Amino acid sequence: MIIIMGTHASDEQIGGVVTKLDAMGMGANVSRGIERTVIGAIGDERTIDKELLKVLPGVENVIRVMKPYKIVSRESQASDSIIDIKGIKLGGKEVQVIAGPCSVETQAQMDTAAEAVVVAGCRLMRGGAFKPRTSPYSFQGLGEQGLEFFQNAARRHDLPIVTELMDVRQLDIFLKHDVDVIQIGTRNMQNFDLLKEVGRVHKPVVLKRGMSATIKEWLMAAEYIAAGGNHDIIFCERGVRSFETYYRNMLDVTAIPVLKKETHLPVIVDPSHAGGKAWMVPQLSRAALAAGADGLLVEMHPTPCEAWCDAEQALSPEELNGLMGELRGIAQVIGRSL
Repeated sequence: MIIIMGTHASDEQIGGVVTKLDAMGMGANVSRGIERTVIGAIGDERTIDKELLKVLPGVENVIRVMKPYKIVSRESQASDSIIDIKGIKLGGKEVQVIAGPCSVETQAQMDTAAEAVVVAGCRLMRGGAFKPRTSPYSFQGLGEQGLEFFQNAARRHDLPIVTELMDVRQLDIFLKHDVDVIQIGTRNMQNFDLLKEVGRVHKPVVLKRGMSATIKEWLMAAEYIAAGGNHDIIFCERGVRSFETYYRNMLDVTAIPVLKKETHLPVIVDPSHAGGKAWMVPQLSRAALAAGADGLLVEMHPTPCEAWCDAEQALSPEELNGLMGELRGIAQVIGRSL
């Protein structure tokens, strides 16, 4: 960390910064130039709140040298992490497609959906029992009954399930029903109490990017989970909010290689929430895979026109089959498998 003193900073003010660093357990290297004095903080700066230094008299600016995220950074682990989900590897050479309906509706619907997921060649299933909705009058999910329907359908085909946790108070229900992968949704990316709680459980976590979150904020949210002891974290890019209204969100394909550079953890993409239209999903999926994504989170409904939630963006079983065929070809070209 570098502390840049103002042009007219006094010796007393410089000494005050050195004393503050010492109290923080940091060493100090004072470099006096012709116009400015620069103080280098020596030690693990990630434990220091730089705002406490910026308010000291005479300080003009404070610049971090080290990245504020530690456990999830590529610096802490050079090799890619591979998350084991009941024997299914996510993050290695094999790309995983997690498919299923936006929301759990009925047992029959989930049974049909699970069969379609398997037929298409997907090895994990998604579905929402608890649904965050913009309108309080929209369908909010079946809750615990939805988890029962989901597990009943998925277990017949040995499909690990991925579903969204919205509230700390629901965590015991998720553990009771042995949810395989906990999803933290867009609106909860910076729900720090929730992140801390899932950091204490031994379940893989899909962390979706916030609607307007920067890469750094996203990485720091993951650090909350990792700091609790749970390092099985999967980043999920789902599009960010922009000025455009033609599509639902703007898929940030650039985020994929950036995350691959910054973190050792796997990265997947949700093309369904990005485009918001089923006809966009194949193109966005192909782009994500070509850019280096380790997997996809795709909405598929047995009868999309009858879906209780996000009907416009759900693929039919036949469309999912076709997409999987296209993705296998791309995977082979870039040295991966599906």
